Amino acid sequence: MKIKDIYKLYANHFLVDTDTRKIRKNTIFFALKGDNFNGNKFAEKALELGAIYAIVDEIAYCTHPHIILVDNVLETLQKLANYHRNILKTTIIGLTGSNGKTTTKELINAVLSKKHKTTATVGNLNNHIGVPLTLLSMTPETEIGIVEMGANHQKEIAFLCSLCEPDFGYITNFGKAHLEGFGGIEGVIQGKSELYTYLENNNKTAFINPEDPIQVEKTKRINNKPFCASLKFIEVNPFVKLSFNTNIIQSNLIGKYNYTNIAIACTIGNHFKVSDSDVKSTIEEYVPNNNRSQIIKKKSNRIILDAYNANPSSMKAALENFESINAEFKTVILGDMFELGETSIEEHKAVINLVKKLGFNTTYFVGENFYQTKTKHHLFRTYEDLLMHLKNNPLKHQSILIKGSRGMRLERLLDIII
Repeated sequence: MKIKDIYKLYANHFLVDTDTRKIRKNTIFFALKGDNFNGNKFAEKALELGAIYAIVDEIAYCTHPHIILVDNVLETLQKLANYHRNILKTTIIGLTGSNGKTTTKELINAVLSKKHKTTATVGNLNNHIGVPLTLLSMTPETEIGIVEMGANHQKEIAFLCSLCEPDFGYITNFGKAHLEGFGGIEGVIQGKSELYTYLENNNKTAFINPEDPIQVEKTKRINNKPFCASLKFIEVNPFVKLSFNTNIIQSNLIGKYNYTNIAIACTIGNHFKVSDSDVKSTIEEYVPNNNRSQIIKKKSNRIILDAYNANPSSMKAALENFESINAEFKTVILGDMFELGETSIEEHKAVINLVKKLGFNTTYFVGENFYQTKTKHHLFRTYEDLLMHLKNNPLKHQSILIKGSRGMRLERLLDIII
């Protein structure tokens, strides 16, 4: 069946699903395959649960008139998403970068939704499957789509741009993330800048941070829009405070690194005619969650939980911000950073050296990578080792920074820190 024919079926309800545990009535089920699962096996189950059609790529599972056989389910999903994007002609803002993508996406979406009907990437569904699902979640009522794009290798951003065809783009920053896949920091810059290449080749527009020399240099030949000239950073104590036109905005976001995330939301809101008062109220109402720079107050301790992910750039920013916070006793709990390749031990040693330089009261390092540095600080090979230590030596009356890569799942410590 051709894409245009599948699209006619999809356009009846604008619903697609890939997981039978979350099937919605009248959806089209796409039977994706992975290393450890085969969605084709669940095609009939999807119909029983309410799907109106199922798309498979193995003829053995084409056992019902409403099960459609294609050559490749994933490619069909991607082609359908791009077809839909071009039918809708919705304004698309593409977003990528090493750090801060999700927070920035949420801020932009919150601001723009004050005036426009928006659809944004849910959670971190930002890869070759998540981007098509984001596009297919848009309806004819969607005026602006905010599409987060993640990558850990060259050519991935270019491919995602070919699917969502952004009208505008923004790169949060170029940091030491996914160094193993990108092949070093220069590879990160090249890979993320594939968004700029798309915008340039298609005469589209980039929003940029004028204080980032890489962004300024890479967008010289592109129509670009720097942060609003009226934006000005005021302070972090511990939350970011800034001025925007005639407004003072007091956010609930910690760390000066979040200033640029707020600034781009203000800039894009301004560009799309959201009122200054709505921009101000939206930023001030936004409270981070999902283990991203959350401030959690316990009976005895105050915790800054930043355990969603970590890389050398975000570690440095978080530690320097934590050092600047006014608190009598400070404890740092850091977990391994992943996907650093041959530079892993070097980068973990650099974090340890930075911690020593900043001089916190107590520091804990956990994970195989930190363990291999053989530092003399509190060093734990496994999470269970750290957990046992903290149970026997409970933290009291501390300000605590918890940060590590997603795989470390350091948010589990919340259960024992009181």
